[in-house]
Amino acid sequence: MAHNIYDVVVVGAGIEGSATANYLAKQGVKTLLLEQFPLPHSRGSSHGQSRITRKAYPEVFYTKMMLEATDMWLELQNNFGCEIFRQSGFVSMGEYDGDVLMAVTQSLLQLNTSHQVLTPSEFKTRFPMMKYPETFAGVLDFDGGLLRADKALQAFQSEFTRHGGVIMDGCKVINIKPGLVVAIETPNAIFRGRKLVITAGPWASAVLKPLELDLPLKPVRISVCYWKERECGSHSSGKLLPFYDVNGSAPYDIYGLPCEEYPGHVKICLHHGPEIDPDNRDGVPDSWVLDLITKYVRDHFPGLETCSPSIVETCIYTNTPDKHPILDKHPRWKNIIIGAGFSGHGFKLSPVVGKILGQFALGETPSYDVTPFRIDRFKALSRL
Repeated sequence: MAHNIYDVVVVGAGIEGSATANYLAKQGVKTLLLEQFPLPHSRGSSHGQSRITRKAYPEVFYTKMMLEATDMWLELQNNFGCEIFRQSGFVSMGEYDGDVLMAVTQSLLQLNTSHQVLTPSEFKTRFPMMKYPETFAGVLDFDGGLLRADKALQAFQSEFTRHGGVIMDGCKVINIKPGLVVAIETPNAIFRGRKLVITAGPWASAVLKPLELDLPLKPVRISVCYWKERECGSHSSGKLLPFYDVNGSAPYDIYGLPCEEYPGHVKICLHHGPEIDPDNRDGVPDSWVLDLITKYVRDHFPGLETCSPSIVETCIYTNTPDKHPILDKHPRWKNIIIGAGFSGHGFKLSPVVGKILGQFALGETPSYDVTPFRIDRFKALSRL
């Protein structure tokens, strides 16, 4: 019967799905948010205490998205009533005349955002706890900082239910039957929606399988490493900023945050890891990851204990070949919308991603140019 049909069903209650569901509920749309695991959980990509946020991107379209996302984070924080976004600043660092650092600067200049280019000498003075080549420089993004991940997820879900949305956890999707009304089968029940949004994170490929769509999504396990300070407070927030090494000083990109989750411990991680099956997340060895990140910390952070990380946690990225997400309608069934492949940098973008996916579900033209995120940029993938 019609009253058992939702306007939109969102599959996956991570940060992207929760932001999408919240956007729709705020528009008065009857929305169901499904999650396969009992909430909260630490199996996917949206758990933990901190994420970096920044406007400092080499791609200007991300910087443009972050202009609105920053305001949306502040609004969510105000509505939720506790700190979600700490606007402490962020630094991109690399060779002074390197292509990526120059592109970051141009993006910030083009959109007139608050920033400062640090010369090599200024960079060295500003961050004495770092040890890099004399040619290293930085770009300070004053609007960047850190997001409190667990609280952000909780806030989106709280706002969603406050606006009348329904969350059901422990509901793993086992089949999808497309049509004018989409049927979503779970072991618990069959749910129906006029529109379906799939934001299933590392499980996106499995959820999409009944829909005859094969996307180049590769889940990888990230070792989230924390390193103990030799001198307490030397890498605290304000002294050390959230950072991203755009120079490739290691074989893969590196990111880090000051002491936040654990007193006296700095988060510094490799932006890469071994490919995995998300249902067997810990079944693949990654000693090479720990070897690389340990060498990096030893070379560049003399104020940290560098024999090995003192704490190691786990997260999952779902990578696409070009590291840009997929935000698009299904090629055949236009009432099915897909958000996937955020490649480790989607959390900060989630308020705007939720808006874009929500606009697709409402039949509206998205507020942003979604050309970089279209499915058809990947050739010969659909089996339709």
